[in-house]
Amino acid sequence: MTRIDFHTNIPDKLAYACRLVRKAHAAKAKVVVLLENAEQAAAFDAALWTLSDTDFIAHVMAHDPLAALTPVIVTFDEAVALPHHDMLVNLTRRTPAGLAQFARVFEIISLDEDDAAAGRQRYAAYKKQSYPLTHFVAGKS
Repeated sequence: MTRIDFHTNIPDKLAYACRLVRKAHAAKAKVVVLLENAEQAAAFDAALWTLSDTDFIAHVMAHDPLAALTPVIVTFDEAVALPHHDMLVNLTRRTPAGLAQFARVFEIISLDEDDAAAGRQRYAAYKKQSYPLTHFVAGKS
């Protein structure tokens, strides 16, 4: 069953997701990053390119012909076929389609109250469906 990890109280979702993807990439995991729209996907793509002077994180948009060969897929379009299902990083305010096909899902929730409210709704829905859940609050030990 899909394990779902909530990371809440995140001041900058894109920067946080970049660091999470870097860590997953270093561990040889294959990752899909789901964003709200094309603009946010472009911003995330740019953020991965500028994350660090020494890190290179191979990534492409989901519709790219090299997607099946690339460990990190960036998308906003849930209708596109995804080549791998190890890990999903959800930066949207919605429940991802095909959630159960992933081994692990990271729900990244910002400080924004609307984002937090949507995250709480997803948490409750996942709990009702008996998904194994964990919760990490940024800034708290």
